[in-house]
Amino acid sequence: MHLICFWFVLLLCSLTLAQEDGYTVETEENIEAQSYHADMDDLLSEFGAMTEKLKVMETRLKESEMQILELRNKERTKVIFSATIGTGGAFGPFDTDTTLIYRTVITNIGNAYSQSTGIFVAPVAGVYYFTMFFHAGGEHEAKLYLYKNNELMIVTHDHKSKSETADNGGNAVFLQLQQGDRVYVKLAAYCHVWGSNYHTTFSGFLVSQM
Repeated sequence: MHLICFWFVLLLCSLTLAQEDGYTVETEENIEAQSYHADMDDLLSEFGAMTEKLKVMETRLKESEMQILELRNKERTKVIFSATIGTGGAFGPFDTDTTLIYRTVITNIGNAYSQSTGIFVAPVAGVYYFTMFFHAGGEHEAKLYLYKNNELMIVTHDHKSKSETADNGGNAVFLQLQQGDRVYVKLAAYCHVWGSNYHTTFSGFLVSQM
């Protein structure tokens, strides 16, 4: 009888230990699973942060590439022209202010100057430099106006003189222009200039693109 009780108690102890071992194993597995999920969450969070950083870097790279292309295009934009009236002898006088058409083109890089109208049209926004020079006989007054659109910018002028047989004059200016702005020279009413291929000129070039 005592022996049976002993074996019964031993059996109960074995079952209890087995249950405790099973619980311990299950608990350890749960802990490992929770740790795995936590690690995965951390990795996903870090991956998401890296993805956002890569997107920002990609955007900045594209912006930098666009700025580089823009600078290259600015460097490639060349605008230079120079022209003379191209008619022999005196040009003028006329009863009204007259736009001078410089028909003999010496240089026209960028094709911004029109030899049919005498008008320069800015192809790009920027700062431009313009000059106008004239040669004239002293018996008539000589006066030239340089306009930006319809606004007078500069004048070159010489009075008529009985003692002088020839006059020379000129002026120059830096102008900030927008794309499409027009620059041209007008001969003042009742004035004249000498219109050979060499004396009376209108020139300009792009200094810096804006």
